[in-house]
Parts: sequence; C-alpha cells; structure tokens
Amino acid sequence: MRALGGIAALGLVGGLVAFPWLVEGSFPRHTLITLLMYAALAQAWNVLGGYAGQLSFGHAAFFGIGAYTSAVLLRDLGLTPWLGMWVGGLLATGVGLLVGYPCFTLKRHYFALATLALGEIARIAFTHWKFVGGSLGIDLPLRYLNQGAYMMWTDKLPYYYVALGLAALATAVVLVVDRARLGLYLKAINQDEEAAANLGIDVRKYKLVAMGLSAFLTGVVGAFYAQYVLYIDPKNTLILPISVKIVVIALVGGRGTVLGPLLGAALLVPLSEYARTYLGGLGRGYDYLLYGLVVMLLAMREPRGLVALLARLGERAAAKPAPQRPRPAVADVTTKTTKAGAEATPRGEGRHGAA
Repeated sequence: MRALGGIAALGLVGGLVAFPWLVEGSFPRHTLITLLMYAALAQAWNVLGGYAGQLSFGHAAFFGIGAYTSAVLLRDLGLTPWLGMWVGGLLATGVGLLVGYPCFTLKRHYFALATLALGEIARIAFTHWKFVGGSLGIDLPLRYLNQGAYMMWTDKLPYYYVALGLAALATAVVLVVDRARLGLYLKAINQDEEAAANLGIDVRKYKLVAMGLSAFLTGVVGAFYAQYVLYIDPKNTLILPISVKIVVIALVGGRGTVLGPLLGAALLVPLSEYARTYLGGLGRGYDYLLYGLVVMLLAMREPRGLVALLARLGERAAAKPAPQRPRPAVADVTTKTTKAGAEATPRGEGRHGAA
C-alpha cells in the first residue's frame, strides 16, 4: 500500500508540473495560479482554524501585511522579493502573536469577532497611512531587465511554479503538524480546552505556535500576490471577502485535514473564476448565486467537507457486495444425462447387448 501511495504521489507531482504546458491561454493559467495561491492560504488558515479550532476571519490582515512589506522593501530599498516575502511573513507573524496573546483568552465566536475587527482595523489603518500610499496603494517599480531576481516575468508560467512551490510548502507544514505531537495538542485544544489544560498542555503556548505558523505562511503568499499583480491597495489585499473566501475553502474541503484545503480550492476557485467570467458580466450577481448554491448544497450533503464525503463514498463502494455468479443446476444436468442414456438403450437389451 505504501508503494502504491508513493507512486500516486509521484504521479500527482508530475501531473502538476506538466499540467501548465498542456493548458494554453492566459486565463486558464491565471486560474491555476489563483487556485494554488488560495490552496496555500487555506492550508495556512487550517493550522489555526482547522487543527486548533480558532476560527479566524482576519487573515486578510496577514495577507496584506506580507504584500505591503515586500512592496515597500522593493520600492524603497530595491530588495528582491525573494527575500522580501520572508520578511513579510515574519512581520505578519509578529503582528499575529501580538494580537493573539490577549485575544486567545476569548472563546470560539468571541475570538472570531476579534479577528474580524483586526482585519477591519488593518484596512482602515492602511487606507489612511500615507507611507504606504494610502487609498491609492503602491505601484511596484518594474524591473523587467532582471525578471528572475525581481519576480517580474512577462509570462505566467514562472508564476505558476512559484505558486505551486508555496502550496507545496504550506501542505508540507500542515502534514508535519498533523503527524507531530503539535497536531495532537492542537486537536485536543480544539476538542476541549479545559480538559487539555488539565492534562498539562500549555493551551495559550500552542495556540500562539499555531497563530505564528498560520500568519507566516499567509504573509508569504501575500508577498507573492503583490509581485503577481504588481499593484496593491487596501481594496485588493485587506478586505473581508479575502478572509471569508479562505475560510470557506478550508471548511468546504474539510478543516483539520491535510487534503481538505486542497480539495476545497480545486472545487471552488475554478468555479468562482469561470462563473465570474461568464456570468459576472450580466451584472446581477449570478456568479455569486452559483457559487453560494454549490457551497450550500455541499454543506447540506456533508457538513464535514469534501474529505468526509469522499471517505463515505469510498466506504460504501467497499461495503457493496460483489455480484454472485449463478450456480449451475447440477441436479438438472444429471437428470437430463440419465434420461438421454436410457432412451439410447433399446428395450429388452442389457448392458452387454442382447440376451
């Protein structure tokens, strides 16, 4: 089974590497890049919201901090975004820990409301902060003479591979958390904080670890987004819909699992992008209606997400009895053979011929 799993994993990686070469057109490649970006964001949220059970609606703040940090370092110091993205992640981590320390005394929905306020405070602050351009935002200086060093390619293919690397990094972090003692502690905190504390688990410490990992990965992806679009402002990096979309993708896929955010992104991001392209022009919100309808139907069918739905379908397929072949009527065949032999023997003759 492990060998088959390894072969399947290698096949998946090979398919992801080769897939953009099979897809022509700017929009399909843009959809793939957006898919991988939100897969990484949902995985980052999954550490805090899935395993630790701390439902955050403020991850747009970490996303925006990463984007603005990398953009300002490039604009003012000429620092390559390959380094700026990690600085943005570290700064987002610092903000997350600073906010999380007092807010982790809040329970469940109160913590969610506090993170919602964090996102709005960040949006308002950046909108009125002249150093980062205020409401006008930042146009990143173009450095096309050295595209690789400044992550400014004219083709979308290199962006795809960077996004694939970020999604792989976030998934690897979640996989390590899932299999390490940290994952067990976070799951225990998710189930019952008081019971976990009584067992000797430092609840606040491990919540802060989850917050730090989640904010760091989100900030790194935000820095990549700034390089991808080359223009950022509070309206495209610090708005509530970004936080909500991250949460919805993780919940639809299956929070607290490694595959859940990947499946959620694979379903919802292409649906959102293509619905917006083909239905958004009607001007009546049909793309949002379709998106919401799919999410609602899936939630009604399996509230635990796509991972649980696929597992249930697999169990049903395994439990279904194999069709049985009809058994040959042995008695009928024997009877017919005996009757045929009796008819072939003339009357008055024994086994050895005439008497």
